[in-house]
Amino acid sequence: MNIRTRLTLLFTVVVSLLLLLFCVSLYMVSAEFRQREYRERLRAEATTSVELLFGRETLSPELFKLLDRNHMTVLNDEEIIIYNYQNKIIYESGTDFLNVRKADLDRVRLTGEAFWREGDREIIGIPYNDARNRFVVFASAVDKYGFSKQRTLALLLVVGWLLGTGVVALTGYYFAGRALQPIQRILGEVDAVTASSLNQRLHEAPNDDELTQLARRFNRMLDRLEEAFRMQRAFVSNASHELRTPLTAITGQLEVALLANDDPDELRETIHSVLDDVRGLNRLANGLLSLANVSLDESAVKMQPLLADELVWQVRQTLLKQHPNYTVLVLLPDQQADWQLVGSESLLQSACYNLLENGAKYSPDHRVTAQLSATVEAITIQVHNDGAPLDADELPELFKPFRRGSTGRGISGHGIGLSLTERIVRLHRGRISVESSADTGTVFTLVLPRKQSH
Repeated sequence: MNIRTRLTLLFTVVVSLLLLLFCVSLYMVSAEFRQREYRERLRAEATTSVELLFGRETLSPELFKLLDRNHMTVLNDEEIIIYNYQNKIIYESGTDFLNVRKADLDRVRLTGEAFWREGDREIIGIPYNDARNRFVVFASAVDKYGFSKQRTLALLLVVGWLLGTGVVALTGYYFAGRALQPIQRILGEVDAVTASSLNQRLHEAPNDDELTQLARRFNRMLDRLEEAFRMQRAFVSNASHELRTPLTAITGQLEVALLANDDPDELRETIHSVLDDVRGLNRLANGLLSLANVSLDESAVKMQPLLADELVWQVRQTLLKQHPNYTVLVLLPDQQADWQLVGSESLLQSACYNLLENGAKYSPDHRVTAQLSATVEAITIQVHNDGAPLDADELPELFKPFRRGSTGRGISGHGIGLSLTERIVRLHRGRISVESSADTGTVFTLVLPRKQSH
């Protein structure tokens, strides 16, 4: 069952129940009003009858019965019975419609008035007292016209309820279809989105209802998917290119070695060259794996408290072991600052290592400076080197995979480190920027929030 049918059924059931409740209430109120009105008429008929027969100005019983037989009264199938204080009948209209029991007489004498119904016949019993007599008068009749009106009203209510339910069902089905038209349009637009047409977007209405919000969020998801596919294609293309270069060099060197005529020095030199290329290839492969393994999904990364100053000192020690000729200075202007933050220690070590190694590599004297500062919200790490300045149009491209600045010519590298660092920083909800000029050198600024926002 689709949503349109479910909405129609739900709307129809709710409105139909409300209509039914209204119709039943109207019928019950009408029935109560008819009974109360007819009860008053029976009481008036009983009082009038006893006063005409035994009041100050009386009619003879024979005349009264004659009037009754000729339908001079207003009630249908009327019967009047009057009892004296000895429970003896002193007047009876003679139609024999009513059978009064002694319990009925006792109830009238005790309660003052009794009203009940036997089939369609309604009966009232009232006491009537004057200076000389104590009577109990029973009047009964059939509200023929009242019941006829009641049945007509019931028929009209049933027909009206059925027609109303049908109209509600039809209009509900129509308006449910109208309300779900945007969803049908969204379904058609979603079906048109394929792997080869990720640039298509859903239509966003000018209003801000739930469907517009859904289309907007779906478009944002498509933006992320398109970016992921674009990065994947660029990654595969660039990785293939970068891997092809050292493999071609290794292949050429091995082919040359085969033609070396067993000269040991030449073979040894070729082997050393191949070994350097293999090591470079190994570093490239490790960088590619690290770049591929860093996910933008924070739930896949274990976050824990750590100290930023200790992290930088550990990275400095690791870098100096691998490059003894490098000089790494760590500046802590505020020794008493709180350096604690939340993050992945291994990933942040990799990010800091890439920044420090990159700074020392491009500095003429292989000297790099890391300065830490702390605020209540974040910790900032600035990495500075005095290498050749970069052009302003090159700065935005530094954090893209396999992109290197113009100053990197002649220096080994594959353009992976800064891209990996930028992804790690985004994973930690931080930001990284770079400034470069001839006066100040090149400065990378890394800002990491103390708490991870979701």
